[in-house]
Amino acid sequence: MKTLTAVMFGLGLTMSAMSNAASIAVVDLAKVVESSTYLKQQNSSLGQSVKPTSTKLEQLGKEIETLQQKAQSANQADLQKLSAQYQAKVNEFNTTQQGLQSKVQSSLQTMNTTFENRVKQAAEQLRKENNLDLIINKNSTIASDAKYDLTDKMIQKVNAMK
Repeated sequence: MKTLTAVMFGLGLTMSAMSNAASIAVVDLAKVVESSTYLKQQNSSLGQSVKPTSTKLEQLGKEIETLQQKAQSANQADLQKLSAQYQAKVNEFNTTQQGLQSKVQSSLQTMNTTFENRVKQAAEQLRKENNLDLIINKNSTIASDAKYDLTDKMIQKVNAMK
């Protein structure tokens, strides 16, 4: 009788645990990032916005190189003049490069923050729509059934956000 009671109690705990199990789905975040029209547009826009400055840096680099070559065959009087020109170009190059780096870092930070907010918003929408307790990154799971994968739906939601 004690054994039967123990078995029944064990079954009751198992059933209770199963009824309280969390409903979970997975999303491949790497695929969401890769498929993001927002990130593709932002990267393209950033590339276009830095192109003039990149071109200027290339030109300054060529001018610095030319000044170095002239200095190798210059006399003492010209060497001082070339040295001053060289230093001015190097300073301009460094200032321009630092400005470009700041612009790119700021743009990337804004882009990442915006994208992260979109992913979180889309995940919360999917969680509520599918009556889920959790959505986890597919790359953090050891194994999962494909029927629990909401990656394509997540991509659609993230790409639909404006």
